[in-house]
Parts: sequence; structure tokens; C-alpha cells
Amino acid sequence: MVAQLEAYVRNVYWSAIGRPRRELVTPALILDLDVARRNIQFMARRLSGMKAKLRPHVKVQKSAELARLQIEAGAIGVCTATVWEAIVMSQSGIEDVLIANQVGGKEKIKALAAAAKNGRMSVAVDDVQNARDLSDAARAAGSRLEVLIEVDVGMGRGGVRSPEEAMTLARRVAHLPGLRFRGVQGYEGHCMLEPDRSLRIQKAGAAMDYLGTVTQRLAAAGFDCVVVSAGGTGTYDITGNHPGVTEIQAGSYVFMDNFHGNLVPGFSHALTVLGTVVIQHGNTLVLDSGRKSVGIDFALPTMVDYPFYQARYFAEEHALFDVDERCRLKLGDTVELIPGYAPSTVNLYDAYHVVEKNVVVDIWPIIPRGPGHCGLLT
Repeated sequence: MVAQLEAYVRNVYWSAIGRPRRELVTPALILDLDVARRNIQFMARRLSGMKAKLRPHVKVQKSAELARLQIEAGAIGVCTATVWEAIVMSQSGIEDVLIANQVGGKEKIKALAAAAKNGRMSVAVDDVQNARDLSDAARAAGSRLEVLIEVDVGMGRGGVRSPEEAMTLARRVAHLPGLRFRGVQGYEGHCMLEPDRSLRIQKAGAAMDYLGTVTQRLAAAGFDCVVVSAGGTGTYDITGNHPGVTEIQAGSYVFMDNFHGNLVPGFSHALTVLGTVVIQHGNTLVLDSGRKSVGIDFALPTMVDYPFYQARYFAEEHALFDVDERCRLKLGDTVELIPGYAPSTVNLYDAYHVVEKNVVVDIWPIIPRGPGHCGLLT
């Protein structure tokens, strides 16, 4: 099913091959492959001196091609946000996949258990009943799921709320057939939004210290945490240096959007959205790339050629910029936007226009977005 969908998407967009990047039908999602490779190599070099390994979060990219490039550069596997992403990664040949969230609902749990027959599948849990449901599904499928107990390290979303809860859950998991305790996960997402670097270091350090306390309590009770998974792009160099963390879940670094670009240096913008000036009135330009074309979460998109202009408004289909005499854009011209937030940008598209030396050289499908992409719906 995945191969068929990939072939369909490539066929639909194939006419773009060979076109200059600024001459595509808009809005168009552009991936500069040379820049993405540089970002991948930069992250690999930065983590080479740290204890933690990289398990890139592919909720950002939803691309097996990029995942393979990351693994070739030293990543130990991938993590995903959804079971559908996990299944597509597994079907694409990625051998070690972590769903860094809880999976609930009969059909999704059943699909996860079935996928675990074809490769290592790990999943986060923070509830005994959820663990029982996973166990029942794994037994029925004849598979095994590896489990990370999620610990709430301050974000207030998923995760057990105390070392005692973690201990209780670990004991239950140890006796459930079809499950194997592998370690813990603690996502310090509340630190990711901290713009002050010194405060981010302080907050992330405190979160990881607490996670370390939980792992030590578990180890003392006989539950060794082979995996301690944490971190994101905004804290990769902080959490990656913590002695108790074994893997980092950074993902957005491969694209580097405006939000993350304000947090961590060293990466370049590999992902852009091409738009066309469709309306021009005086000093106001309107592009055909609004909120349904580019992610505006956490930070606003900016024009590559004119980064000093702040958008006045993003409507569903339009982006409004007030410009001055420095701007040379006119009606019908195209311009690239750097997304405010890459994950919610990629999710709007079916394909990347992959460019090298400013020419489209390939089409990479973006397909792991639901059960229909996994052959689970008819």
C-alpha cells in the first residue's frame, strides 16, 4: 500500500522535475537537499562527543527518504508521534521505531501490535489499563511490544506523576505477556519554548535530573533503564549532554524553521514554501500561501529574500505583507517563505519538491498521515 501511494504521488508531481525552484506551481513545498544534508551532518558532529545518540522525530518530516539519510549519518532509529507514522516507517525499512506517545483505541492498538511482527516497535505508556490493552493486542498478534514508561518531567501532559507511580507501572508491565520493559521517556517540552538560553539550560537540567531520579529508583528495584529518551531540537545540546540520557528525539533541526532557528544556532533553512504575488495594492503584497499552506505556530513565516518584513496577517489562503521601496516583487512574481513551524507546514502537503542547485531533481512523498496510508482502510 505504501509503495503504491508513493508511486501515485510521484506520478502526480513528476512534471516538476527539471524546473527551477522559483517556477513551480504554487503553493509548493521545497526541500533544499544540500542544506538538509548539511543540517544532518552538523547534528551528527555535535552529538558525536555526547553520550546520547540521535533518534530523530519524524513527525516533523514524515519522510522515509530523510529518515534513511539520518540513519546513514548515525541515527539509531526514529521516533514518531502516531501509530500511522510508525507503520509507514517500518514498512519503509526503518528497523527501530519508537512511538513517543501513548496509543489508545482498539484499531490503533491492533495495528501497532501487528506492525511489531515486522520490526522493533516501542511505545510510551503511563497507565496500567493502557499497558493491559497493549499486552492483549500483542498476544493476539503473536508479537512483542517494547515499552518506555513516560515520566512527566514538568510539561503536565503525558507521563506518570511520581517515582512511585513509575515503580507500580514497571511492576505491572513486567508481568504482562507480549510487553518488554525497555526504559523511560521524559519530554521537557515546557523548556523548549524558553527563549532565554540560560533559563532553558536551568529548566531542562532540572527536568533531566528528576528523570534521573526516577531511573535510579527503578534500577534499584531491578528495572534497568536501557533507554532514557528525551529532548528535542531546542534542547538537544543541553539534554544530550546530561549523563543519564541515552537518546535525543530532535527532529526539526533537519529543516530549521523560524521558531527553532531563534533557539539553536548552527543550522540552516532547508524547507521553504513557494508562493506567488496574486494581489498588489500600493505597498501591500498578497501571496497565495496562507495558513493552509505554511505553519504559523510559535513564530511567523518570513520571506527568504526580504526577511526584514513582518507579515501583517495570515488568512487561510493569503499572506499579507506591507513593504517599502526595498521590495522588488510585483504581481505574478514568486517568493519563498521560511515556515514559522515546520511540522504543521509539512502536514499540509503530499510531496516535497526536492531541489539541488536550485533545480527540482526529485519528488519525495509525504504519506504517513492516517490509516488509509497504511492499507488499513478500504
